[in-house]
Amino acid sequence: MRYIANENIPLESISALKSKGIDIISLKDVTSSGAKDEEVLNICGRKRAILITFDKDFGELAFKKGTESRQGIILLRIKPQSSEYVTKMLLRLFQTVLGFEGHFTTVTEERIRQVPLKRA
Repeated sequence: MRYIANENIPLESISALKSKGIDIISLKDVTSSGAKDEEVLNICGRKRAILITFDKDFGELAFKKGTESRQGIILLRIKPQSSEYVTKMLLRLFQTVLGFEGHFTTVTEERIRQVPLKRA
């Protein structure tokens, strides 16, 4: 599975995940800074990648506005204490047997919740 980390994900976490064999790139690698959320979702669709973000606005786009998402979204609802902590939480998430494609996945310290996304 391929992932795109939104601009709010630490670059150190992205590098650490890459070193563990995770197919992840930074949004900064594929677009200019400040891309609108709709464009971010379009990029993820074109790249067939699941978005990883701290930005709750993607939940509003996916559910309240009905924006279609072709891949999936992982929303981190954790306190980003450090890049190491973010990396640890993502590695723990990737070790689960959950499928992220086509789902809005919310991650907290206590639990993981998934809701199917509207598909294109």
